[in-house]
Amino acid sequence: MTEREKYIRSIEFRGNGEIISGVSISYPVWEQYQKFFENIKKECPDIGIWTGKDENRKSGNKIRDAWGCLWIYPLKYLDGQVIEHPLSNWSFLKNYQAPLAENFIDWQQSEKDILKLRKEGKFTSGGVGHGFVFLTLTYLRGFENFMIDVAENNNHLPALISLVENYWMEVVKRWINIGVDSIGFGDDLGLQKSLPLSPQAWRTYIKPTYKKIFSYCRKHNVYVYLHTDGYILDIIPDLIECGVSVLNPQDIVNGVDNLKQLAWGKTAIDLDIDRQYITFRGSPNEVDEHILNCIKILGSENGGLWLKFGAYPGTPIENIAAVIHAMEKYRNYWVGR
Repeated sequence: MTEREKYIRSIEFRGNGEIISGVSISYPVWEQYQKFFENIKKECPDIGIWTGKDENRKSGNKIRDAWGCLWIYPLKYLDGQVIEHPLSNWSFLKNYQAPLAENFIDWQQSEKDILKLRKEGKFTSGGVGHGFVFLTLTYLRGFENFMIDVAENNNHLPALISLVENYWMEVVKRWINIGVDSIGFGDDLGLQKSLPLSPQAWRTYIKPTYKKIFSYCRKHNVYVYLHTDGYILDIIPDLIECGVSVLNPQDIVNGVDNLKQLAWGKTAIDLDIDRQYITFRGSPNEVDEHILNCIKILGSENGGLWLKFGAYPGTPIENIAAVIHAMEKYRNYWVGR
């Protein structure tokens, strides 16, 4: 079957049980150990292994994005943080102009790229910028300001949320119009042990936009892929209700057994393999055992399980190698069962 057929069957639990896996290696790690990882790619040909270098993220760079947020990138080619929030004062909202969806990317080129990939039998995806709704609101207002806004039920919030929602809806419509199979959304909704908002506040301020945009995608036969870091157990049923097709949660923060109870069989899971504990401090054998355990608990003979891992500075390279080798070794664990 084609790659596209394989992905779709896995999402819809009509697959053969193969675990689809990928590893993103941050550029500082790749740069230091390039030959090491190129050899592993040859040893594990069925695992997607990639890196990337965004020149905007050079150490010390300051970049103002399309929303007017000023970002600083303190670490070489890694993520940054917002240090100037364009709506830190509500008085700025009156004259604020959101970005234009037509400028999000080069849509003409994207349409050509998607058409080419479809002809090659590839699974095609569009995406929105990481930050989607919740994080974008904190970038615009500042995290503390936004938390206070929610606590006080600030009367400016509906206008601000609509502004963000309308922008992403236009971006989503453009992706759908050029024929993608899936749209990826990234919004880190959790902290280490809880949500930053109460579940009820999340349902009041964030869920309606999720439901509106995700249901629009599903109505047009486009799959919804949601990446979200942190603890999200309290709202997983809500995310599924909103229309998530593939959920990308973190494993240890949420607990694999909890994910089994709340999400298994209801949405495909692209499990984000631990970066804090086992892969960072454990042994290669412990890494192998952890990945096998995740596959045993969340996999099935019909598919529905993918694995992702992000390799960042400080992670022992032998543990990164152990992740990749385990993904290769166990990818067919459920095939034929």
